[in-house]
Amino acid sequence: MFAVLKTGGKQYKVQAGDVLRVEKLAADAGEKVQFNDVLMLGGDAPVVGAPFIDGAAVQAEVIEQIKGDKVIKFVKRRRKHSSKRTVGHRQKLTLVKITDILPSGADKSGVKAATGSAPAGEVAKAAKPAKKAAAKAEAPAAAAATDDLTKITGVGPAAAKKLAEAGIESFAALAALSDEQIAAIETVKVKPEWVEQAKELAKG
Repeated sequence: MFAVLKTGGKQYKVQAGDVLRVEKLAADAGEKVQFNDVLMLGGDAPVVGAPFIDGAAVQAEVIEQIKGDKVIKFVKRRRKHSSKRTVGHRQKLTLVKITDILPSGADKSGVKAATGSAPAGEVAKAAKPAKKAAAKAEAPAAAAATDDLTKITGVGPAAAKKLAEAGIESFAALAALSDEQIAAIETVKVKPEWVEQAKELAKG
């Protein structure tokens, strides 16, 4: 009996006792794993999945984590650039030995599913949406604490930008400035009438 399984974007035809080199799996040497993506079971009564066969699985034992043969990438730019670069790469692989082929009952076997380990680049990509979501969550709170300072007579977009650089982004913040704080602001000259208008606008 043989099976056709899919792992790491590749398909393998296997039988019990076969030794395979597959894309790196998140498992240690000696650990037993189970491939649940079975496309076909061969034998006296072949079964073809659509695309996978429900309940079927291939169990294997991890022998060791290895690296594939070195692949050399050579880039040469001629004429104006006149540069060349050599880069080597060894793909991380997992050596496994097929122990059993299950036509059914794979969900009740209790064996850990064979899953790949995501490259560092993919982990970083996954972390970026989480950071963006956190930034979006904080954005409404920040927006609530800011006002349109250009509503104050004499404060244009340039002056509002300079006030924001000084940490003044709301009417309440401008109204709370003391004479010493006003004198300490070097980016823009805060006029007394701005403070008076800010107090009125802060009241709503």
